[in-house]
Amino acid sequence: MGGSVIDLDIWTSRLKILSEMDKKKAFDDTEPGPAPSRAVDRFGFIKPEQSNSPDGIPKGKSIHEREREERRIRKWRKMIGVGGSDWKHYVRRNPHVVKRRIRKGIPDCLRGLIWQLISGSRDLLLMNPGVYETLVIYETSASELEIIRDISRTFPSHIFFQQRHGPGQRSLYNILKAYSVYDRDVGYVQGMGFIAGLLLLYMSEEDAFWLLVALLKGAVHAPMEGLYQAGLPLVQQYLSQFEKLVMELMPKLGQHFVEEMINPSMYASQWFITVFTYSFPFHLTLRVWDVFLYEGIKVVFQVGLALLRFCHDDLVKLPFEKLLHSLRNFPEEATDPDVILPLAFSFKVSTRLEELQKEYQNPGAGTSETSSSKRLQPLISKTMSRVGSRVVSNLTADRK
Repeated sequence: MGGSVIDLDIWTSRLKILSEMDKKKAFDDTEPGPAPSRAVDRFGFIKPEQSNSPDGIPKGKSIHEREREERRIRKWRKMIGVGGSDWKHYVRRNPHVVKRRIRKGIPDCLRGLIWQLISGSRDLLLMNPGVYETLVIYETSASELEIIRDISRTFPSHIFFQQRHGPGQRSLYNILKAYSVYDRDVGYVQGMGFIAGLLLLYMSEEDAFWLLVALLKGAVHAPMEGLYQAGLPLVQQYLSQFEKLVMELMPKLGQHFVEEMINPSMYASQWFITVFTYSFPFHLTLRVWDVFLYEGIKVVFQVGLALLRFCHDDLVKLPFEKLLHSLRNFPEEATDPDVILPLAFSFKVSTRLEELQKEYQNPGAGTSETSSSKRLQPLISKTMSRVGSRVVSNLTADRK
């Protein structure tokens, strides 16, 4: 786990939790399998045979590149101070500098700590000592068996999660079980595992738990628990907003979607449910999360629009089956963060998203809908209602 900021007390607590979980027999006694012998990329994912993926082990950097990276890390350390002590003061004084640097990407060695600072989860952790340990050890959840069943489906090609009942899977279980107890109205939905798994690669499980709480309960940005509540109400809202943005910003493609009977629930649900942690290259996922934690959900809309804009000329020519396949399998060049993120940031969507949210929540009070929007919205709602909390059950294949 690169970039972790974990002190001795947290690790001691973590080991105690794992020991207690053994006593409760949350897992069977099956011996874990052998560690994988295949090559892994720089993030810990097992590389496909003959892979030329850009997120593989990087080539040696030149002296100039290493010096530039070291200067960049020093700038970030100066921004945050020791243990993050200067962060809030720096953000208040230099918000535009912070935003610009985050959009360029947070240094990987500092990512775990900075994610906690910008999400508000560090404050939650400090205000709730001992709560996580209590949730894991002393509480029971109706979702425990479901969580155990799904654990192996989360980042199955990452070495940290590959070992059956190993430390990665056990930590992931602890977080998901604890959250299902912490918020019994939401409980557990499979898509949560990809978010918790991503966080575990950069911080301890207690830190990851409180960051999950910060996101779903809205410590800094709007609460996201509606992504996982029964009927997935927030997913329905986001898909409605996204469909209208496509119609407004790329009318030719939007009309082609109408003609081919393609709606966002067919390809974009997992973008919002897992915030691009599923099926996208990990180097892009990390850059998206840097911005997402600081600027909020709008970046998911922006990246989605950028993907469609980048592939626009090809997409408008494709019939239904090929179109759907392309929307679920973007070309490698479209997922290069240095290419797609500047394009994403060119979409200024904040004000329009607020307007579309009001229209969605108060139908008839906003501007009149286009005929295609009126036709597609019932289809989106019907699809999401039918799928419900199982919309993420298809997230079972290897994300790589």
